[in-house]
Amino acid sequence: MTSIKKWWPTPVRSLFLFLVWILLNNSVEFFHLFFGLVLAWLIPQLIYKFRLVQPGMKNPTAAIRYGLMVLWDIVVANLQVVKLVLGPNKRLRPAFIKVPLDLTDNLSITILASTVSLTPGTVSAEVLPLNASKDEQRFLLVHVLDLADEAELIRQVKQRYEAPLKEIF
Repeated sequence: MTSIKKWWPTPVRSLFLFLVWILLNNSVEFFHLFFGLVLAWLIPQLIYKFRLVQPGMKNPTAAIRYGLMVLWDIVVANLQVVKLVLGPNKRLRPAFIKVPLDLTDNLSITILASTVSLTPGTVSAEVLPLNASKDEQRFLLVHVLDLADEAELIRQVKQRYEAPLKEIF
């Protein structure tokens, strides 16, 4: 471990902690600056050994595109859900589907599950099997408010959300 890494193991987290401390106190007095700096140094020192190593972002531009795409999908899905809810409830076809995952790291799977849950009309319920090894096939169990075509929905989740996440991480 280099000298800088020893003193500041997670510099971005330290900067974030410092800024949040200053914003919470709404003050730039010496005491608040000093105490914020101490906390920004101390907290990462204390939790560094407990931290799970996450994959690095390979393509930040793809991450920005992904975020904008998800925001757009949320708006569109909200309009679709309003149309479904205000229409006759007999037309709704709720279902659970299992989406096979190509992603292997927990961070990417968590982001995918969160994306599915943020998009109205779908909720990710579970990753199956929960304690899978790296070689074991995982599935994302998704509840859908109105399922027209299971294969099409699986293809859409894999192409629209999972493929960009594989590019990002």
